[in-house]
Amino acid sequence: MTPHFFRWLALAGAIIIADFVSKAWVLSAFHLHESRVVTSFFNLVLVFNPGASFSFLADAGGWQRWFFVVLALAISAWLVMMLRQHAHERLLPFALTLVLGGALGNVIDRLRFGAVVDFLDFHVAGWHWPAFNVADSAIVVGVALLLWQQLTHKESGNSE
Repeated sequence: MTPHFFRWLALAGAIIIADFVSKAWVLSAFHLHESRVVTSFFNLVLVFNPGASFSFLADAGGWQRWFFVVLALAISAWLVMMLRQHAHERLLPFALTLVLGGALGNVIDRLRFGAVVDFLDFHVAGWHWPAFNVADSAIVVGVALLLWQQLTHKESGNSE
């Protein structure tokens, strides 16, 4: 294993820590469903999401908790394998690391609370985007970078 690989894992760890610390702060400063206005388009609010993105399967009765834990751990194992293979590159492992850190950050919540702690609430004209968190943000940016990498790099193996 290369030093690059361990740097990517350290970055994933930093994402997990940033996610954990931000959620710990929200949990200590807010009551469930309490909302605080930050700007005209952004609030902080404490909600728990037992589902996935956009509350997918949130009302499924509880089995989804373990399904999402197992799924995230399986994907994380695959991401670590991909990181080992591409550790010397830049864009691809950065994207994989963001997804890995985010996925594991949300797994921690599912194991602790049975749901994911969400608190970032953006809105416009009375329409609210589903609340999300630091881990979700890392996943979205990571997936966007993976798509960018796939769309802009030839199959020559060049992932820089």
